[in-house]
Amino acid sequence: MNKKETNEIKKIFTPANCTITRICGCYVDAEKNKRTEIKEAFLSLPEDEAFKYFTIFKSGLSGSVGKNLVNMEFPRFTEEEGGSQEFLLKLRDSQLKDDTLLEEFYDKLIASYDYGENYYIVVIHCAYDIPSKSTDGIEMYDASDYVYDFIQCVVCPVKLSKAGLCYNSETNVIENRNRDWIVEAPDTGFIFPAYTDRNTDIHGLLYYAKNPEQMPERLIDELLGCVIPMSAKNQKETFQAIVEETLGENCDFETVKNIHESLNEMLEETKDEPVPFTLDKYQMKRLLENHGASQEKLEEFEQRFEEDKENKNSGFIASNVANTKSFEIKTTDVSIKVAPDKTHLIENRMIDGRPSIVIGISEHIEINGITVRPIAAQMKALEEDID
Repeated sequence: MNKKETNEIKKIFTPANCTITRICGCYVDAEKNKRTEIKEAFLSLPEDEAFKYFTIFKSGLSGSVGKNLVNMEFPRFTEEEGGSQEFLLKLRDSQLKDDTLLEEFYDKLIASYDYGENYYIVVIHCAYDIPSKSTDGIEMYDASDYVYDFIQCVVCPVKLSKAGLCYNSETNVIENRNRDWIVEAPDTGFIFPAYTDRNTDIHGLLYYAKNPEQMPERLIDELLGCVIPMSAKNQKETFQAIVEETLGENCDFETVKNIHESLNEMLEETKDEPVPFTLDKYQMKRLLENHGASQEKLEEFEQRFEEDKENKNSGFIASNVANTKSFEIKTTDVSIKVAPDKTHLIENRMIDGRPSIVIGISEHIEINGITVRPIAAQMKALEEDID
């Protein structure tokens, strides 16, 4: 699923476009005990309660595709009888009306989710009538050929509200506030099947993680049976290691600066594309070759890339490996950050026999918020005094 497709599904979670047929929930305590459950038609909920659920479901589709939202595929064996994909398909097809299937789903999730605190599992079934699109891209809601039938599951932490004082409007006094158990925004969740090319894809799902560096691997492996792609952090670290190893002695200041600029140019050119720009093996090889990697090192790179491919890496999402917000230089004692489009102001020079970073500056300089005079202005003033 790409950005446009996730945004299209988000539109369902509004009163005007709601296609949620059923909602089920299970409140679980820190000891993994099921404390209470709900099962009802979504449209029977009070309006203010439905709005709060809409917010939760939208949160389960928030963040960046490739970082918080990760497309996952099912290995073929999971689609056989008794496999995880086959089980999820049964759950979807039941429209959450089969209590035995639903309880089995809760039990599997609870057994595989290592959390240690209270949480609320929410599962919904939706039947989205996919509107056709005219040649100019306008959605035609009265011309639908397909229905996207899916379930969304989110897992929300339930935490005790903070102690404090409150105003009681009935008694007109300030008093101690009762502490409540609050359902928070989801930490994790998924949509199954995936919505790919504006249609149902039963061979994949879209996974959500509030913190992409802390994905519940056991839950994904045991409940969903999917292969977890490399996280954004691991992609960045692997990319950096490959660049350093492949460039070798050619991994100098100017070369790395040029790679940074090339990556940002690629991102700028593809910023309007719905799918995040991904560097595959051939694009990576071309990038390294264009910036001085030797043929021997490029052959080593191909071997390294194939090894990483076996470890869940089929490419690098450019936005995960390039810093589009700043160009950062670190030494043992100093850290320097500049805007990514101002790298031409930074140079690496030898000054008085010492390797130095030289920064071109404008006339305006601040130190801890205090405006100071640049050295050129000081020299000019000194010359005027001498004259």
